Amino acid sequence: MLKCIIIDDEELARTLLKTYIDRLDYIEILASLENPLEAIPLFKSNTIDILFLDIQMPDLKGTDLAKMIPSSTQIIFTTAYSEYALEGFELNALDYLLKPITFNRFLAAIHKVENKKPSPFMEETITIKSGYDLYKIKYKDIFFIESDSEYVIYHTDNGKIMSHQTLKSLENELPHFFMRVHRSFIVNKNYATTLKGKDLLLNNIKIPVSATYYELVKESIFN
Repeated sequence: MLKCIIIDDEELARTLLKTYIDRLDYIEILASLENPLEAIPLFKSNTIDILFLDIQMPDLKGTDLAKMIPSSTQIIFTTAYSEYALEGFELNALDYLLKPITFNRFLAAIHKVENKKPSPFMEETITIKSGYDLYKIKYKDIFFIESDSEYVIYHTDNGKIMSHQTLKSLENELPHFFMRVHRSFIVNKNYATTLKGKDLLLNNIKIPVSATYYELVKESIFN
């Protein structure tokens, strides 16, 4: 799960970004702020992966705040003024979004974060309770997770494991390379090979993609 903060003195701009982020199940908004000064304490107590940062603000310019935060945070500047782009990139910003921001352009910026950020979860494990048994499985060995009434089925390289839980409860707990593609399926994006009609192929396994997630699957996996 990637953690982000939105800082913009315009409420409409903050609302738009929140709407986009809410469509992605691997990004969590820790704060949406009007005043950039309120963000400074958050960086002391949290690890922030992404900062969506307006440049021209009354209390403190975004470019000034950018000089005060940890270098591990990826900065995506958002502004209506293209003349600030050069100043933003001189501060090693990951990307620069010119308002009004489209969803496709927003996704392109997020993909840069995914490509740049290491994936420590690939070697980490999840403990799955199945009846009285406990299984420790590497995230990278899970191909997809399927809903089955009040249970989920983990499809792994060692076979299937059934657990009494829901996909909804898992969505916010899985690493960012897992993605909901249907009300009944979460997939490991690393195994996706083909989008064939309304089916996503994980090697030779067909997973249905619902209309709700179709465009997001195209943008997130195949762009």
